[in-house]
Amino acid sequence: FFSFSALMSAFVDLFGEDLTSAEGLVKTADALAGKVVGLYFSAHWCPPCRGFTPKLAEWYKKDLSAKGFEVVFVSSDRDQEAFDEYFAEQPWKALPFAERAKKDALSKKFKVSGIPTFVILDADGKVITADGRGAVSADPTGQDFPWRPPTFAEALGDSFVGQGGEKLGKSAVQDKVLGLYFSAHWCPPCRGFTPKLAEWYKTVKPKLPDFELVFVSSDRDQGAFDEYFAEMPWLALPFENRKAKESLSSMFEVEGIPSFVIVDKDGSTITTSGRGIPQMDPEGTNFPWHPPAVKDVAGDTAGLNSSVCLLALMEGADAAAVDAVRAAMKPLAEEYNAKAKASGDDPEFLFYVGGPSSKGICSRIRSLCNCPCPLTKHEHPLEPKEGRGGWGCDGCGEGGGDEKRHRCDNCDFDFCEKCNSEAKDPNDVTIPVTILLLDLPDDGGYYLGKDVETTTAGFKEFLDKYTSKTLERKQAS
Repeated sequence: FFSFSALMSAFVDLFGEDLTSAEGLVKTADALAGKVVGLYFSAHWCPPCRGFTPKLAEWYKKDLSAKGFEVVFVSSDRDQEAFDEYFAEQPWKALPFAERAKKDALSKKFKVSGIPTFVILDADGKVITADGRGAVSADPTGQDFPWRPPTFAEALGDSFVGQGGEKLGKSAVQDKVLGLYFSAHWCPPCRGFTPKLAEWYKTVKPKLPDFELVFVSSDRDQGAFDEYFAEMPWLALPFENRKAKESLSSMFEVEGIPSFVIVDKDGSTITTSGRGIPQMDPEGTNFPWHPPAVKDVAGDTAGLNSSVCLLALMEGADAAAVDAVRAAMKPLAEEYNAKAKASGDDPEFLFYVGGPSSKGICSRIRSLCNCPCPLTKHEHPLEPKEGRGGWGCDGCGEGGGDEKRHRCDNCDFDFCEKCNSEAKDPNDVTIPVTILLLDLPDDGGYYLGKDVETTTAGFKEFLDKYTSKTLERKQAS
């Protein structure tokens, strides 16, 4: 009984007590008991949605419903009337249109950036695949229901190619940290990066017996693959294994090349943004390159747009002060990361500091959140110059046109007339430490941490207030 209750509470937590159906309201727990559930984010005004909905309805009625599959429509329609008209075409359940807060929470939780999006959940509410549209379109009769994606080991397979075309088996990569290099000969940025990666590999490989690199080719034919792979000192997936290439590209959401993904020995992802590792760690000292629990905003901004982020903007502080705040954040960051790994979800919060080396990105974040620093003079003298369009002020962030500007060519730095006149000597200015919770996925929301103690307990109290919804939400500009 406890297990069943716990499973049902996952769907009730997501959707609330009731769902809408053609017959009226139904209890969420009853409607979804024991079901695999597809969350269908869609809207009547969206042409791709109107194209996909009839197909999904046909597949649902013909095969999928009988297999224990239920769909919940999560509407992005503009009003109740449009929702009613569109839902009348659909043979499944829906989140009541009035539940706009739950709709927003679902979109945020599942990182919905466009529609139609079809996310498939297992019976305890955990994500099976975020690409449900692709999975169901490829298998509309549900032969592979519930469309669980392969594990990393299954996707990778057990056939590899070594130098000179040598055929290798699973032992070539077993118990190793793997770098997956998604690349192609026809891609100019790839051809520029490959020689650098090869030199780095030759440097670090003798020191790192537990590391191997595998080329995942996007070449157009076997000949191009052979020519390109001849330049590489590592392994490759066989070119003919296109299924593995597609599975890995989907698994790691590879949208462009070159891409360098690092995977741990247990198949868990260390980073999908490994392209900068050879430059940042030329000797392989930081192997296996796990991202730090507390990141620097200058080095890794990927999470700022997709997650709730706790930031300490400290561009005026010295290194010791920045390190102290980083150390205070670290236990919390590690705690949330551990919870996420155990549950298979993304961390609830990401943690960042911005020190003196992060002035540029810190300035942009401050401008976004209306908490600017006092303007200080540039480190080099600025020369008056005429504007020629296309420039922007590095003080206020406003775009420049033909008006006069004050410029440092060496640093590509500009002040508008107003900022140049207001800028003070750095020795006369104290740059404040600013604590922010940045929630850009929530339509650009943020929360200013007033009087937050820069201790582990202080940061935890701030996060607890966010979780309990007792902080004042502000809108980023």
